[in-house]
Amino acid sequence: MQTAIVTGGAGFIGSHLVDRLIAAGYSRVVVLDNLATGSWENLAGHPPEVVWRVPHDICEPWDPSPLAGQPVDLVVHLASPASPVHYRRLAIETLWVNSKGTGNALDLARHFGARFVLGSTSETYGDPLVSPQSESYWGNVNPIGPRACYDESKRFAEALSMEYHRRWGLDVRILRFFNCYGPRMQSEDGRVVPNFIRQALSGEPLTVYGDGRQTRSFCYVSDEVEAIWKAATLPGLAGEVFNVGNPEERTILSFAELVANLVGVPLVVKAEPLPEDDPKTRCPDIAKARRLLGWEPVVPLEEGLQRTIAYFRQRLTV
Repeated sequence: MQTAIVTGGAGFIGSHLVDRLIAAGYSRVVVLDNLATGSWENLAGHPPEVVWRVPHDICEPWDPSPLAGQPVDLVVHLASPASPVHYRRLAIETLWVNSKGTGNALDLARHFGARFVLGSTSETYGDPLVSPQSESYWGNVNPIGPRACYDESKRFAEALSMEYHRRWGLDVRILRFFNCYGPRMQSEDGRVVPNFIRQALSGEPLTVYGDGRQTRSFCYVSDEVEAIWKAATLPGLAGEVFNVGNPEERTILSFAELVANLVGVPLVVKAEPLPEDDPKTRCPDIAKARRLLGWEPVVPLEEGLQRTIAYFRQRLTV
């Protein structure tokens, strides 16, 4: 009987990971989530005896006694707001969940002797001075800017995780996610994919910040989750950090044009000022993931967007 604990498991990436764990044969997944940005609806279809839905803020320690005598082999920490809209609205909560919350999740892994996977972010690189970004790049982050609540707290989460690895030998793996997208994203979360799709489906202009020449790379959620699965299950990876994303780089303007074409509307752009500290480039070097995980994204952008558009089309017309 395999049991995993997933913090933030009712969220976008977390719920897809729960699906993957159950498909892989896990007999129980304990989801700890305060629903600040997630929804139990994302876990519909999983019986409660298999997926435990535990309303809990991981900033507070969780009493593991309900699992007394039961082995837990994996703890995945994904609890954190991840979009600018949410982490600005919940700035202090974001700082706490990536500091106190990470410590509590690490303590759960220590308690059970479980492997620990930290969901980190490409935002640890800040507004990078090099492109593509490799795991050895230390970043260019404003520690007191409006994005620091997310950027710096994720950097702290990585540092804390590595100290648990060094001091107690905890088997820690860190994943830096780059612009993941797909079904179960929130339409109003402020990230470019749901923004563009929602606006295109509603017949509104697509909001482009700055001149639109800034770049991003987009990784479909099933690919992202497969990387988590490989990082969580392959042996010999303790203390390793991996970029997880798609190295195919696109400008925001070209991406807007693609979304408009797939939705079937003419491209009309509404220009807005570039937000403070918004990164000008975002592109992962995934050579390490290819080498050690045998992983790279396989879902083409157009195909992933078509699936995501279909999801939002259904949601927005309900």
